[in-house]
Amino acid sequence: MDAIRRARLRVAESVTDLIGDTPIVRLHKFERDCPGVELWAKCEFLNPGGSVKDRAAYQMIRDAIRTGTLKPGQTIIDSTSGNTGVAYSLIGGALGYPVTLVMPGNVSWARRKISEAFGTTLVFSDPMEGSDGAIRLCRKMVDENPGHYFYPDQYSNLSNPLGHYNTTGREIWEQTEGRVTHFVTGIGTTGTVMGTGRRLKEYRRDIEVWAVEPADALHGLEGLKHMESSLVPGIYHPEELNGVLAMDTDEAWDVSERLAKEEGLLVGHSSGASLAGGLRIAKQLVAAGKRGVIVTLFPDRAERYFEAPVAPKLEKAAT
Repeated sequence: MDAIRRARLRVAESVTDLIGDTPIVRLHKFERDCPGVELWAKCEFLNPGGSVKDRAAYQMIRDAIRTGTLKPGQTIIDSTSGNTGVAYSLIGGALGYPVTLVMPGNVSWARRKISEAFGTTLVFSDPMEGSDGAIRLCRKMVDENPGHYFYPDQYSNLSNPLGHYNTTGREIWEQTEGRVTHFVTGIGTTGTVMGTGRRLKEYRRDIEVWAVEPADALHGLEGLKHMESSLVPGIYHPEELNGVLAMDTDEAWDVSERLAKEEGLLVGHSSGASLAGGLRIAKQLVAAGKRGVIVTLFPDRAERYFEAPVAPKLEKAAT
C-alpha cells in the first residue's frame, strides 16, 4: 500500500507532466455477466485535460517543437470533435502557443466552453458534414494562410499513435502485471487502438486488440467514426487488429447508464461503446469455456456531453 500511496502523491513542474499514468479500475458488477473473465477500464478522464486525447496532443506538440516544425509565434490549428481541442488548448496555454480549433457546429456546449476558457479561437463547420467537414475546412484555412498555422493533423500524424505506444500500452501491461489478454476501445482518429495495440503485441503476440466503431453513419456516439462512410485516417491500419466490432448507439448508451448507476462511473457514450464491445468478447470467452483479462478504455466523463442550461420559464402570477 505504501507504493500505491507514493504513486498517488505526484509532484509536477508543469501541468503537462501530469498527462498519463492514469489508473485502471475493475468492473465487478459487469463481471457478473461473464464469470471467469476480468473486466478492467483505464480511466483516461483523469488526465489533466479530462480525456485520453491529452496523450496524443502532447506527443504531437512535443515532437513538433523538438523537430522545429512548430515555430515560436505560430498558432496551433486542428479539426476536432472536442476532446483533442481541449487537450490542444491546455497544452498551448501551458507552453505559450495560441490555438485555433475547427469543430462541427453541433459539438457539445460543454466542450465549446471548456476550450474557450483557455483563450482558444473556435471556428465551426457545417454540423451536417460531421468531423469530415471540420477536416476539410481546417485544411482550407491552413492552405489560405501559409506559415501562420502549425497543423498537427491528428488523423495522419504518426506521433498520435506513438503517444499511446510510449505510454498507454506500457501502462496497461504493467498495471495488469502482464496478464492482459484483450484490449478493446472505440475508434475516432484510431491513434489509441493502433499505438496501444502495437505496444501490447510486442509484449505478447497472442494479446487480442479489437476496435469498436458505430454500426452506421448516422449514429449517436460522438467522437467515434464509422469508417466506411468517413475519411479514413492515414494512421489507421485495420490489418494489425484482431477485428472491428460494429456498435449500435442504443447498446452503448445503455452500458453508459449502467456504469453510472452500478459502478459510480459517469462516463461518455464512447466509453459505453468500448465496454459493450469488451462485454461481447467476454461472453464469447465464457461460452467457449475460457478465461481472460479484458482491458478497455474510458476516454472522458459524461459532463463533456451536457448541453447548455436553459432558464426556466416563469409563469405570470394570477391577478
